[in-house]
Amino acid sequence: MTEITPAWAKAHMPRVARAVENLPDMTGIRLAMSMHLDMKMLPLVEGLAGRGAALFITTCNPATVRNEVVDAMRAAGARVDAFKDMPEDDWQRAIENGIDWGPTHLCEMGSDYTHFLLSRGLELPDVKAGLEATGSGINRLQGTLPPWPIFNWDDLPVKEGLHNRHMVGLTTWNAFFTRTLLSLHEKTVLVVGYGSVGQGLAASARAFGGTVMVAEIDPARRLQARYDGWRTGSVAELAPEADVIVTGTGGHHVVPFSVIEGLKDGCFLLNSGHRIDEIELEPLLALPVKQALPAVTTHSLPSGNRVHLFVGGAMANLTGGEGDSLNAFDMTLAVMAEGIGHIVGEGEKAASGVHLLPRAVWERACPDPL
Repeated sequence: MTEITPAWAKAHMPRVARAVENLPDMTGIRLAMSMHLDMKMLPLVEGLAGRGAALFITTCNPATVRNEVVDAMRAAGARVDAFKDMPEDDWQRAIENGIDWGPTHLCEMGSDYTHFLLSRGLELPDVKAGLEATGSGINRLQGTLPPWPIFNWDDLPVKEGLHNRHMVGLTTWNAFFTRTLLSLHEKTVLVVGYGSVGQGLAASARAFGGTVMVAEIDPARRLQARYDGWRTGSVAELAPEADVIVTGTGGHHVVPFSVIEGLKDGCFLLNSGHRIDEIELEPLLALPVKQALPAVTTHSLPSGNRVHLFVGGAMANLTGGEGDSLNAFDMTLAVMAEGIGHIVGEGEKAASGVHLLPRAVWERACPDPL
């Protein structure tokens, strides 16, 4: 993996530096954050602490935690309850600890704190507003909502159209190439899901030499995929032809084991979605397995065929690679910083429910970098 230093990250993220400078005084703010703990997050955490915010941080995905980043965030003054590949029980306990810590504001990637509260019928009267970064997190908020406003920034043009559409696909395939020493030439790639992440995965796969198919259950997106030139169908129909299958839906078991059992010999399984359960892993992991490469396990199917699982089915671009480039993530993280400034200010006055982060807020991150 590339060794990224905090100094190198800061030097190539000028939009984040500017957004941090624009944050208000945050003395008295208790911000509970759930996010990927990689080095690119450190400039924001240091900036928030420098503005006087008290911070509780845990991960939104144990597989993407970098322990050296945890140490650096603690050195910046944050309380961090996370470690690489922490077991599910420890992770859920960390989320509960964040609630017990008594936050005034939430900044989430996956709505883990909010979902914990709602699923247990708990109240947290001190919370004034929240920020949510992912489509899967927004989907978890359907139905009963907490009595504070939550600002969705996943559906913003600068998040959905740039990070989701361009960077996830590019960095997923870069991680695959780097960790397997294989390309997509002469390979048939099945992309499961055709939201903005799936669109990027498909376009990047073709650019890197793959023959691409798309499985999508939503009829409008399936039609869009056809108009974009992809062959479409269901996962069950297309998977037996694939050499590589990649998911990007935010859904649960979108590649079920019943499909995995019929895969061709040597098929690769990757997940680029936010959570690890897009591929039905439990029965797959129960099969005979060999560690083929540090990032690849090979599982023997009852048919005699072998399936290669990339980084244990965890988020491919952040677990198998470094995720977004610094200069691209500069925009994403700057929007997040502007969103935090909003929820500790004017956003507190909004009605309860889910709101799109206002244009006047996120546009402040858009000017050309310094």
